[in-house]
Amino acid sequence: MSEHDLAHPFERLTPSFLMDAVETLGHWCDGRTFPLNSYENRVYQVGIEDQDPLIAKFYRPDRWSREQILEEHQFGFELEEQELPVVTPIKNDCGETLFEYQGFFFSLFKRKGGHAPELDNLDNLYTLGKTLGRFHLVGSKSDFKHRPTLDSQSFGHESFKLLSENFMPKQLKPAYDSICKELLQAIDEIMLSCADAPLIRVHGDCHSGNILWRDDLPHFVDFDDARMAPAMQDIWMLLSGERYDQLAQLSEIADGYSEFYDFPTRQLRLVEVLRSLRIMHYSAWLARRWEDPAFPHNFSWFNTERYWGEHILSLKEQLSKLDEDPLALM
Repeated sequence: MSEHDLAHPFERLTPSFLMDAVETLGHWCDGRTFPLNSYENRVYQVGIEDQDPLIAKFYRPDRWSREQILEEHQFGFELEEQELPVVTPIKNDCGETLFEYQGFFFSLFKRKGGHAPELDNLDNLYTLGKTLGRFHLVGSKSDFKHRPTLDSQSFGHESFKLLSENFMPKQLKPAYDSICKELLQAIDEIMLSCADAPLIRVHGDCHSGNILWRDDLPHFVDFDDARMAPAMQDIWMLLSGERYDQLAQLSEIADGYSEFYDFPTRQLRLVEVLRSLRIMHYSAWLARRWEDPAFPHNFSWFNTERYWGEHILSLKEQLSKLDEDPLALM
């Protein structure tokens, strides 16, 4: 086996490779390439002769199928048609948005500026609520056929199994296994009690890093994790701080959201469930990507005994929160 066979696929994304790929679509590159902050995929700003730079996104091989990526793109265009502030891929003259070059799927986007939203600003949260209400109204019109559903099996049970069997230090494994089994049992029971909550198409990873604030509006980017899920999946990530802080934030979000779509009050029971699943899934995501050289370099604190000790403590905190009364609208 050659060294090339052992290399991670993303190591092939040299500046010349990027420019060759972009130029297959008729754009003449000026030699400037700049990597942007992205780990699951690889995203670059690419200079174009006599034009504004473009953003080139190269999808991680074997993660999404062509159908799943195109379904993500189509969802973005549906939102854009309703004049929602989203960043969608550029279409070529044939209306295509997904391209292939030497084993990589890639898409191009216009460069958009902006800054992270100030989530401690209640006016901003009201605006975010209005935007998400419109967003979810569109998301409820039809279902994804190819993209997955957020559930406790894939985000929770599979994450637990992977980490327990392959990553957890021997001396911490009994404590980890015990808390995960308790937590997953509680999660499954709550999710079963909320089984009638409708699943809609959601952004899926609606944290402040995927929202650009520009022209007094939140612009949503990176729909890579779009999937079927309860609407609350896009709402809970906007909440932070102590309980009384979250109650005030929730009130503003709900007021704006309800102008366009019924706020999912009954799903408030899922806030800590979804947070718990995200914590478990995030650690499993790091584990699954550890062979990618970018991960040990940028997440050097992962897979240390200290990290796993803190992870177990965070899971214990989540188990306690599941016993508390859920957030309620004021």
